Amino acid sequence: MFHHVKDLQFNARVSRPDPMFANLLLEQFGGENGELAAAMQYFTQAFGAKQPHPDKYDMLMDIATEEFSHLEIIGATIQMLLKGVNGELKNAADQSEIMQVMDGKAAKESIIHAALTANPQFPIITGGRPTPRNSQGIPWCASYIHSNGDLTVDLRSNLASESRAKLVYEHLMKFTDDPYIKETLSFLMTREVAHYKMFEAALESIQPNFPPAVLQHDPRFTQQYFNLSPDKSARGPWNQGEMPGMGKDWEYIENPLQHVKDTKGLSELPDPMEKELEENKQLNQQLSKEKSQEVKKAEPEGIAQWSDYAKTKEQ
Repeated sequence: MFHHVKDLQFNARVSRPDPMFANLLLEQFGGENGELAAAMQYFTQAFGAKQPHPDKYDMLMDIATEEFSHLEIIGATIQMLLKGVNGELKNAADQSEIMQVMDGKAAKESIIHAALTANPQFPIITGGRPTPRNSQGIPWCASYIHSNGDLTVDLRSNLASESRAKLVYEHLMKFTDDPYIKETLSFLMTREVAHYKMFEAALESIQPNFPPAVLQHDPRFTQQYFNLSPDKSARGPWNQGEMPGMGKDWEYIENPLQHVKDTKGLSELPDPMEKELEENKQLNQQLSKEKSQEVKKAEPEGIAQWSDYAKTKEQ
């Protein structure tokens, strides 16, 4: 159950109209890395977490709801940036100011002309109202959402989503000199950082969480780094020394072509790692059973009921 409070989470303000920036801000309303995409992503992920991880369900729903509140901040800011423009769009007379603006060269500097040239769909199709479209007028799409049904995978997707959203806010701040808008964007950007740390902490609380999902990696093919760009090859912690958190060293394959030929397509390796493969097989069976039971035990017997309504004093 959602309860809407009409006051914004952050006091969004605008010092003057700016239709061009209003159009850019649509990226965070209906764009791929915007607030609507984030809200829907965390909202849908929460359903799968409800039974096995009720605490993570609570977190995802809280953050999803906050993202909806950020969508409201963005929508309100867009409307304030179009002050004086939407009224002209409602004037259907042939000699209205908007028609004059479209005809004269001097009008290119006008605020309404800016609204038209930024994204014609914005004032023409939506009447200057924010709708789930990006700054190019492309409708919002459900493919923006990453919800894979495994919480550790979803949380990693969320870390990437928050990182991308933060970067978009950084870029947006370069295109406005309005101190009030910058203040709003800074708040929204900072909340992306806060959410990132929440998701990071939630992922860490689920153990084991590597590799993602249930099945283990094949130890025969985990450590190899194939040098597939031999000219001026770069070396670093991604291909030399100890693998992060694995307790093993990288195996640098200097000549991948020869290595593949010598091992007959990696089918005849010097070390078949039979012991490790058997250990992984047992671990796969163990984790599969644990993960399955984790969900089954959380599911209620008999009639399924999503909410546990608290009894009132009268009852």
